[in-house]
Amino acid sequence: MANPFFKFKQFTVWHDKCAMKVGTDGVLLGAWCEAPQARTILDVGCGTGLISLMLAQRMPVQIDAIDIDGSACIQAQGNVERSPFAGRIQVFHCSLADYACEQAGEKRYDCIVSNPPYFVDSLKCPNPQRNMARHTDTLPLRQLIQDSLSLLAPHGTLCLVLPFDQRDQLMDLSEKASLYLQKETIVYPTPTSLPKRLLVQLGKQPCGEPQTSRLVIEKERHQYTDEFTALAKDYYLYL
Repeated sequence: MANPFFKFKQFTVWHDKCAMKVGTDGVLLGAWCEAPQARTILDVGCGTGLISLMLAQRMPVQIDAIDIDGSACIQAQGNVERSPFAGRIQVFHCSLADYACEQAGEKRYDCIVSNPPYFVDSLKCPNPQRNMARHTDTLPLRQLIQDSLSLLAPHGTLCLVLPFDQRDQLMDLSEKASLYLQKETIVYPTPTSLPKRLLVQLGKQPCGEPQTSRLVIEKERHQYTDEFTALAKDYYLYL
């Protein structure tokens, strides 16, 4: 049986009630996202609360975390309450569309972060909860961009982790929404692999030449690269 929790240096994430378990995508985004001037952050599709907890460890910010899955919200709330950051993270059970509608003209966030569902037109499994977490039916990329735009402060940034093959679609949607690429990191599982993930920061303000970098996760099986170790060392127990 898989371990029902994942222990980090400053907090523990239980994931037995969540369709999506703690994984590399969430860890990458939580460690990579930078918002040094932020006071408020919105975590869209928070799942276990992993990314919110990672950001709260590193930044003295207030974080709102939302998810459409009630079981995920219960799990995230429990993980938050057991963490040192319980006073700075609030969990809400709702969709991004409903949240954007409710908060119209009320709230604006300095940073919005999301590890969204990204499977498009692919075979679904018998578990509806897992399908909701993995497939874009409930949160298409277009809607994520549009609703995030309405919740971003003028100086705000949107940070995402996506499959690398969705980069062209993301750039097209961002251009139509007048969001500008500010920073991106292309992620490779190993030095000889094709790119697998894209870490990207978009903003309402153009920044000149975007920062572009690459990140290789493993030198070989179970041996992390120095750059991944530097990124995750404040979180992983044995780094």
